[in-house]
Amino acid sequence: MIDFYEQVSKNKRMTYVLFFMFFVLIGTLAYLMSFVLNIYSGGGFAFFFTIFGVLTILFAIISYYASDRIVTAISGAKEAPIEDYKKLHNIVEELAIASGIPKPRIFTINDSAINAFATGRDPAHAVVCVTTGCLTRLNRDQLQGVIAHELSHIKNYDIRTMTLATVLVGIAVLISDFMIRFIFYSRPSGDSDSKGSGIFFIIIIVVAVILAILTPIIAQMIQFAISRKREFVADASAVEMTRNPEGLASALETISKDTEPLEAANKATAHLYIANPLKGQKLWMKSLFSTHPDINLRIKILRGE
Repeated sequence: MIDFYEQVSKNKRMTYVLFFMFFVLIGTLAYLMSFVLNIYSGGGFAFFFTIFGVLTILFAIISYYASDRIVTAISGAKEAPIEDYKKLHNIVEELAIASGIPKPRIFTINDSAINAFATGRDPAHAVVCVTTGCLTRLNRDQLQGVIAHELSHIKNYDIRTMTLATVLVGIAVLISDFMIRFIFYSRPSGDSDSKGSGIFFIIIIVVAVILAILTPIIAQMIQFAISRKREFVADASAVEMTRNPEGLASALETISKDTEPLEAANKATAHLYIANPLKGQKLWMKSLFSTHPDINLRIKILRGE
């Protein structure tokens, strides 16, 4: 029998390691960008760099505080009235009490594909959303397992983690794009020619360009790795909550057999769902670029196989 407490602890530790790699990567890129800007502008970039920093901070703040409204709007989700969705509300309320968190707001997406997600910056501002396919095609135990998985994301502050990861990817892309454009469309300043001449200058520029191209790719790989780790944690926490691993395992098994893509999902929100909603997409190096771990592996772990 798998030790679910150890599973949660192990995956949380790995998430911290991945975030450390994230910050090192972006820090290295930012330092190299400062060096290149100094060569090209002779130090006259402080004003623009400050504006860039302010815009980045604003982007992070808006993403953090409005994440629930942004995601539900993008997904076409509608709030579920209690009079129309009594069974769903009862399950969410029961599990919220069991997990010791406030009952989140409940939304639905009108789509026959089977999927669900949670969003919000903390348990007090959380949202759980399920597709109508979950409500019509899953039995009560299976639906309970899915809801428990999503509440685990809320309880473990996974949405805050993934929001931060998404913001960091965005920052990496912005820095990389800015640096590439600056290198190709600018000339070194007269004061910097002596510092940036010869083979040293060429090496710095080549390294800067390579890193600027690779950083967004590597950053997304780290983001996806964090997302995959958090799914294992949420699976383990859901079992701890329901004491019924078969409920979630059989729900994932049903989802794995569902070939219908979720129309409202896109690459920006795919990592939030309990299973990859973008069915039928073939990815190069799938294990590195997938937002979710292999669903069959998750089922085997839940069943202790």
